[in-house]
Amino acid sequence: MKGYGMKSVNEASWLEKVKPTAGPMDAILRPLALAPCSSDTHTLHGGSGEKVDTILGHEAIGEVMEVGALVSKFKVGDIVVVPCVTPNWEEKGVQNPRSNAHDSGLMGSFKFLAQKDGTMAEFFHVNNADANLVLLPEGVSMEAALMTVDMMSTGFHGIELAEVEFGDTVVVIGIGPVGLMAVAGAKLKGAARIIAVGTRPNCVKIAKEYGATDIVSYKEGDIVEQIVAMTGGGADKTIIAGGNQETFTQAIALTRECGVISNVNFFDVTETLAMPAYLWGLGLANKDIRGGFCPGGARRIERMLNMIKYGRIDTTKLVTHRFYGFAAIEDAFKMMDEKPADLIKPVIFIDWDKE
Repeated sequence: MKGYGMKSVNEASWLEKVKPTAGPMDAILRPLALAPCSSDTHTLHGGSGEKVDTILGHEAIGEVMEVGALVSKFKVGDIVVVPCVTPNWEEKGVQNPRSNAHDSGLMGSFKFLAQKDGTMAEFFHVNNADANLVLLPEGVSMEAALMTVDMMSTGFHGIELAEVEFGDTVVVIGIGPVGLMAVAGAKLKGAARIIAVGTRPNCVKIAKEYGATDIVSYKEGDIVEQIVAMTGGGADKTIIAGGNQETFTQAIALTRECGVISNVNFFDVTETLAMPAYLWGLGLANKDIRGGFCPGGARRIERMLNMIKYGRIDTTKLVTHRFYGFAAIEDAFKMMDEKPADLIKPVIFIDWDKE
């Protein structure tokens, strides 16, 4: 089969791979809608270490083409939403009440890219189909549903980690698609003031629509100084949804005593996260620093889809560019890699009757 990914670090390419097979509890899907992610481009450029001949992609709506003998909830022809995190539910790690994202070890539930080929292929494999896949709900578009599998789930997880409460002042650093979902999640959780840090006009516009009360730009000065001044001491909760090792230090600095710093950003394997001791009150400031990978599985995505189904959020605001046809994966991926100023999220739609 054909798929798009990386031959090696910094070398994106179409690849010929063997079509995957389904185990007794698994399913084989073909994609109907795909979205390249910055994690895919990050992986291409070595952010996850050395990888060769790997099909990329982990955000998909698919059609079931084959199911294993023990799969009971899905059949050939079903249109399903595929979580980016698909735990192996037989592993002990999924029983940890804090997260099911680490089934067999660190981020072990993230199978695409890390343990097998991804979704940007003619066919892709999903483990534990009954526990991981979700039927596309009636009345929810593929485009809207596609934004739940990673962007919404990850952005909302940042809010969950921060334990945002009614009346909180929340800062979201980085307002790409994940950060925008964090802004929306903060509003839904009852934050009073939501300060979004970013500069891209499209992202600023959507951040305001999702509930941002203030926009802070690094182009107008140090973001720590700006936020500490405008809040009279710092944020109650800060979500890191983009940036680098400097961003980590800034987040700690702009969060007040007894606050929470919540990270859902994918730092580079080469980065070192550090801070001067005084930013943490010499270790005595009661500032919690948390980082986490979004949970996976069917229940998680069903709950995200319910937010769309019942009108709580419009995730299609994230989609700025639409591509059509399997071959368009390459152009959409390149766009995600180059990140033009007007981009938030590209989506590829595939009609297999026309391929």
